Amino acid sequence: MIPALSLILAFQLVGEVASRGLSLPLPGPVTGLCLLVGCCLVWPGLADRLRPVTQGLLAHLSLFFVPAGVGVVAHLPLLRDHGVALAAALAGSTLLSIAAGAWAFVLIARRLGDRDAG
Repeated sequence: MIPALSLILAFQLVGEVASRGLSLPLPGPVTGLCLLVGCCLVWPGLADRLRPVTQGLLAHLSLFFVPAGVGVVAHLPLLRDHGVALAAALAGSTLLSIAAGAWAFVLIARRLGDRDAG
C-alpha cells in the first residue's frame, strides 16, 4: 500500500514540477494525473498495482469533502451576511453557462450544416 501511495504522490509531484517549470495552464495535480493515466495505458501492470489503493481511496472519497464543510461552518457569519448575493451569483453563473453552452452548440451545428439545430 505504501509503495502505491508513494507512486501516486510521485506522479503528483512530477506534475507539479512540470506544470510550474513549463508554465502549463493546468494545475500540477491534473498534469500528474494525465501522466499517470498515460503510464497506465503504456504499462497495464501499473494500473493493476495501483488498483487496490485507488479503490480504497474512492471508497472513502466523502472524507475529502469534510474540510470544505468545516470551511463553510467556519464562515457562517459571512454566509449569513452575503448568502443571498452568493446564491444569486451561483444561480446566475449557472444559467449563463448553460446558455453559453447551448449557443455554442447551435453555432457549431449551423456551421456543420445541421439545419434542425436552430
